[in-house]
Amino acid sequence: MEQSCVIYARVSSTNDRQDTTRQVQDLQSYANAHNYKVDAVFEEHISGAKKLEERAVLTECLEYCISNSVKFLLLSELSRLGRSTLQVLRSLEKLHEAKVSVFIQNLGIYSLLEDGRVNPIASILITVLAEMSNIERSNIQYRLNSGRQQYIANGGKLGRKVGYQKSDEQLKEEYKNAIALLKKGYSVRAVAQLQSCSPTTIQNIKNRFCS
Repeated sequence: MEQSCVIYARVSSTNDRQDTTRQVQDLQSYANAHNYKVDAVFEEHISGAKKLEERAVLTECLEYCISNSVKFLLLSELSRLGRSTLQVLRSLEKLHEAKVSVFIQNLGIYSLLEDGRVNPIASILITVLAEMSNIERSNIQYRLNSGRQQYIANGGKLGRKVGYQKSDEQLKEEYKNAIALLKKGYSVRAVAQLQSCSPTTIQNIKNRFCS
């Protein structure tokens, strides 16, 4: 009996050098080899750094998988879901609640075991992705710091006006992802790592908004 699956492919830009064709072809071949019936193919040209709410095709794909009781979502690699660890966690959580297993082709693994339980290796993947994101953020931070130093060297001044303090609304918006994770029961240390913040900052946010 054929099992249903959906293919999702993503590239970061719309230029001629980036195309989803190869991803789709490879995943289609995998589906054929394992007697999976491809119910739908979703292709997206957008940066993985965009928020889930900004990725219309991915959102449609997830909703399709859930509402149609699809067995597998096929990806060429986990990063196709996004570069943000939180975004990937959110997407996987939605799929797992509907018993949709994600197949990651470059690693050759499924996010759910045959009995529907979460594959322990999936947890390791999330940790690895978090570390990769940290490295990427570190590189970005290095470039930003270099730009600031050049700005100061040219006579520019940095810093907020004296007496400036963020309002609760501003803090809630800035740390909304951290607050969401804290309310789900994630530890302060885990949230600090996922959000690239200090544990002290996250603890202050928890005390202020999650007590």
